[in-house]
Amino acid sequence: MDYRKIAEEIYDKVGKKENLISAAHCATRLRLVIADNNKCDSKAVEEIEGVKGVFFASGQLQIILGTGTVNKVYEEFLQVSGLSAATKAEAKQAAVAQQNIFKRAIKTLGDIFVPIIPAIVASGFLMGIMEALNFMANNGYLTLDTSSSLFVFAKLFSNVAYTFLPILIAYSAAKAFGGNPYLGAVIGMLMIHPELQNAWTVATEGVQVKQSVWFGLYEIDLIGYQGHVIPVIIAVWVMCFIEKRLHKIVPEMFDLFVTPLLSVFVTGYLTYSIIGPVFVLIENGIIDGIQWLIALPFGIGSFVMGAFYAPTVVAGVHHMYTVIDVGQLAKFGLTYWLPLASAANLGQGAATLAVACKTKNAKTKSMALPSALSAFMGITEPAIFGVNLRYFKPFVCGCVGGACGALFASVVQLGASGTGVTGIFGVLLCLNMPVKYLLMMVISIGVAFVLTWMFGYKDEESKTPETVAEKNTTETDETSGEMAQDSTETDGEMVLYAPIQGNVIPREEIPDETFASGVLGDGVGIEPETGEVVAPCDGQISSLTDTRHAIGITGPGQMEILIHVGVDTVKMNGDGFELYVSEGEQVKAGQKLMSFDLEKIKAAGFSTTSAVLLTNSYDYSSTQSLKTGSTKQMEKIISVNQ
Repeated sequence: MDYRKIAEEIYDKVGKKENLISAAHCATRLRLVIADNNKCDSKAVEEIEGVKGVFFASGQLQIILGTGTVNKVYEEFLQVSGLSAATKAEAKQAAVAQQNIFKRAIKTLGDIFVPIIPAIVASGFLMGIMEALNFMANNGYLTLDTSSSLFVFAKLFSNVAYTFLPILIAYSAAKAFGGNPYLGAVIGMLMIHPELQNAWTVATEGVQVKQSVWFGLYEIDLIGYQGHVIPVIIAVWVMCFIEKRLHKIVPEMFDLFVTPLLSVFVTGYLTYSIIGPVFVLIENGIIDGIQWLIALPFGIGSFVMGAFYAPTVVAGVHHMYTVIDVGQLAKFGLTYWLPLASAANLGQGAATLAVACKTKNAKTKSMALPSALSAFMGITEPAIFGVNLRYFKPFVCGCVGGACGALFASVVQLGASGTGVTGIFGVLLCLNMPVKYLLMMVISIGVAFVLTWMFGYKDEESKTPETVAEKNTTETDETSGEMAQDSTETDGEMVLYAPIQGNVIPREEIPDETFASGVLGDGVGIEPETGEVVAPCDGQISSLTDTRHAIGITGPGQMEILIHVGVDTVKMNGDGFELYVSEGEQVKAGQKLMSFDLEKIKAAGFSTTSAVLLTNSYDYSSTQSLKTGSTKQMEKIISVNQ
C-alpha cells in the first residue's frame, strides 16, 4: 500500500492546507478538523484506495483506515500538509470550536445526560413495576402485602433518581462545563433544599411562602426545582463561569476557600432570584409546546415526530430528548415522548429485519440480522448506519413505520413512567398500559417490515458489502497478493483466543456504530470483568495508540487484529491504561499486553465494552464467532478461514 499516495489524495480532496485546522489519529481513524465542509469532497475521499469509510462526527472529518494503516498515513499526511501533530484533546477542542452554537449545545446536553441515564433507567423501570403491582393489587388480580419491607423499600427506591434529579444533573453538568463537580452538586442540592416548598405540592397546596429579593425590588416564590432540568443546567453553567474566572484572579493562598464560597453564594442568589423563575417559565413553555404538538388532532404531530426521529439520530441530536422526557415526567407524571421514540426505533429494526430476511447475500444477512435485534432492544445505530442508510429505501420505510406507530401512541395517549429505554423492553416503562404498547409495537414493526419487503430492498439494486470490500482491497499490491496466496495455501483455519475475560457479545451489539456496522471488519465485543489484555494469538505488534487504549497485531496468515478497549476511551488521553509491549515487538499468545482501570473508565462516563476485530476480514472466506456469553482469557472466540 502506498501510504504517501493515500495521504496526498486525502490532502487534495479535503481542500488542502487552507481548509485544514488540525490533524490527529486514533487506532483506526484519521481525524481532521476542517474549516469549511463545503470545500471537502467526502465522497471522493471515500473512493481513495485504502479508505474504508468517511463520516463527520463531533465536528471532525473521520476517515477510517484501520489499525496499522492509519498511523503510517498520518505520518505521511503531516509531511504533505505541513501541519504539526495534534493530540486527540487538541483536535477535539478545535472541532468543537468549528461547530455552530446549536450543535455545541446538543453535544453538551449529551455530555450531561448520557452518564446519568443508567440511574434514570433504573428508577424508571422500578417505577413501572411498582405501578403495575399496585394496579394488579388494587383490582384483585394479585394478593400483595403492601406493608411488607420489600414493597415499602422498593417503592422508596423507585423514585429516588427523580426526587434528587437536580443533584445528578448538576454534578454531571459541572463536569461537562469544566467546573468542580462537587460544587455543581451543591447547586443541585440548593435547588431542592428542604426549606423550599416541594414543587410537587404546589398544584394542590398553592404557593406557601414568598421572598422579597434585590432590596425589595420584587418577590419570588420560594419553591424547589424538583423535576426541572433547564434551570439546573443554566445555574451550573453560571457557577462554572464564575468559578473559572475566580481561579484566575484570586491569589493561590486564598483560592481554596474564596473561590468555592463566592461561586456558590453568587450563583445561589442569582438562581433563586433570576435564573430559576425565568427558566422555569421557558421550560414549561417548551414542554407545553411539545405536548400541544403531540396532542394535535388525529395524531398528526406525533406522526411527523415519529417520522423524523430516526433522522435526528443520524444527525446526533437525539440526546436532547432526555430533557423532554424528564420535563414531561415532572409535569404530567408520564412521558408521552418516549413511546414516539420507541416506535421510531422499532420501525428501523423492522426495516433491517426485512432486509435480513429478503437478501440472499450472506454478508448482508449476517450484518442485518443482529443489527435488527439490537434496534429492537433500543440501540439503532448498527441498523441505521450499517444497513438502512447504506441502501436508503429501508431507512425511509423504517421512518414511515415509526410514524404510524407514533400516531397510534398519540391517539391512545400512551405514556411511559420513566425514560432511557425504548424498543421491546420499553414495555417495562408502560406496565400501566401494556396492551397499548404492544399494539404500538405491532404497528411500527408491521408497517416498516411490509414496506421494506415490498418496496425497500432488492439484492440486485444494492451496494453489497462485497462491492465495498472490492473497493477497499489493494488489487495492485503484488506483494500483499502473494502473501495472501501463500497464507491461503498453508494456513487453512486460524483461531483467535479471548484477550480479555468477560462477557462476549456479537459485534453488532458493540455500542459504537463504526465497530457495530462492520466497516472496520468482523469480530466480537467483550464486556470486561477484569482489566487485563493478553495476546489473542502469536504475532507482531503493528500499532499502539499514544493514548494506550488500543493495540494492533499482525497475526498468522497476515491477520490484522485490533483490540480496542472501551468506547470513546481515546478521550481519556491514556489515564487508567498501561502498556507492556512496544511497536514492532513479537508476542506469544497469552502474553500480557495491557492493563486498564475498569472503574476509571466507568467514572469517566464511557462504556467498557471492548472490540476484538479482524480489520481485514474481507480478505478471508469466512470469519465466525465461536461463542457468546461468559469467557475466560485464551478461550477460543473467533475462527478465520482462508
